Amino acid sequence: MLLPRLLLAPVLLASAAVAADRAADPRPNIIVILADDLGWGDLGCYGQAFTRTPNLDRMAAEGMRFTQFYAGSAICGPSRCVLMTGLHTGHARIRGNQHSNLLPEDETVAKLLRRAGYATGLIGKWGLGENSSLTGLPSRQGFDYFFGYRTHQEAHNHFPPYLWRNDERVPLPNPVDPAHQGYTDHPVVFAEDRFLDEALRFLDDHRAQPFFLYFASALPHANNERFWATGDGMEVPDYGAYATQPWPDPNKGLAAMITRLDRDVGRLLAHLRELGLADNTLVLFASDNGPHHEGGQDMAILDSNGRWRGIKRDLTEGGLRVPGIAWWPGQIAPGQVSDQVGGFQDLLPTAAELARVKPIAPTDGLSLVPALRGQAQAPRPVMYWEITIWGSNQAVLLDGRWKAIRMSFRHAPLVLYDLANDPDETVDMAAQHPDLIARAETAMKAEHVDAADAPLVDAGPKPPADPTKRPPWN
Repeated sequence: MLLPRLLLAPVLLASAAVAADRAADPRPNIIVILADDLGWGDLGCYGQAFTRTPNLDRMAAEGMRFTQFYAGSAICGPSRCVLMTGLHTGHARIRGNQHSNLLPEDETVAKLLRRAGYATGLIGKWGLGENSSLTGLPSRQGFDYFFGYRTHQEAHNHFPPYLWRNDERVPLPNPVDPAHQGYTDHPVVFAEDRFLDEALRFLDDHRAQPFFLYFASALPHANNERFWATGDGMEVPDYGAYATQPWPDPNKGLAAMITRLDRDVGRLLAHLRELGLADNTLVLFASDNGPHHEGGQDMAILDSNGRWRGIKRDLTEGGLRVPGIAWWPGQIAPGQVSDQVGGFQDLLPTAAELARVKPIAPTDGLSLVPALRGQAQAPRPVMYWEITIWGSNQAVLLDGRWKAIRMSFRHAPLVLYDLANDPDETVDMAAQHPDLIARAETAMKAEHVDAADAPLVDAGPKPPADPTKRPPWN
């Protein structure tokens, strides 16, 4: 037993030294782990019965699980923009997955925390600046270090030919045949494995100062290019525990992706404990929007949206309500379940309060620090979303209960759902509550500012009623 103790001694001494150095700066580290197209119902702690997520379930049991937490949008790009800037989609720079870039004047969580002296790192998928952008790339939006995918399209391929380290390409041994653009017939290196290695290294390199790590996984997003060619866009190194399930291969792949993400979360939290950083690190977990029907998988098998109606691209709860888990040993009491209404726009003001730095401009969010500490917060009167897919669609949530949605065109009549008594959003209460409709109309006008590249339009097509018939876009 002597040799293991000798090997362990330097690690313990280093951890003690880090703890002593950080005692002079009690501001917490902040880690945001973001899944890609993970549904409310994909985690065991939110009701999943088939896919195994023991680490995320343990994270929720050791911390706080939010029951009404919302993505910034029902699709990737604008949702991530809301997360980074604290502005909802009526004000945000990016409101769709069109080729848009953040600009120099945009405030981001990374810029704010770097001003406060934090080291800032992004591992994984960005999606807020194209490869030709001079303004939207991570290095120009507050991140000291970046490793991963720059664009949505790059992130479709989980076995990519290259990734980016800061502003340089890093080749990977995954050849992509020009005839098979977007996927490889010879997969070797799974990008997510590299992401975990990079994330752990970032913790090692920055443990002596406050840090912000944005770990933006691309799991369990589908590779639509591979799906169109082969019928299976849920490609993973192996199916693991799901190899013998009587499911279509894409469903095995989806479940395996989620369990691999869960494994990586577990390793990340374990490494924080090994470094002596767990008690001074807030870790937040969420998904960028609701689940998808893509990649060839049958949504009915795993029931990824749980009880909620709709999926990715829908402004009903299934497209917007996502898992929200907060873990901070010693600060968040174990086993907490919060009904505080929260959303992506709250990250920036929450980070600002914890880092003791002021944002340079107002945001649409509020700090969730009181909720994280188990304190009551005032009811939230309005949350707002808009998305320009199949026309112009808007939604507003009043008092955390009443959901008003406008579909397809700018002046369409509103439908109104009472989430307290009709969480499935099946009964339109608009006729019974003209006062709430008037309030929702006022809120929609007040919260929307026109955007040149994503305008609200006066007419548009309706989405197909069957979600399996919807185009597998980004």
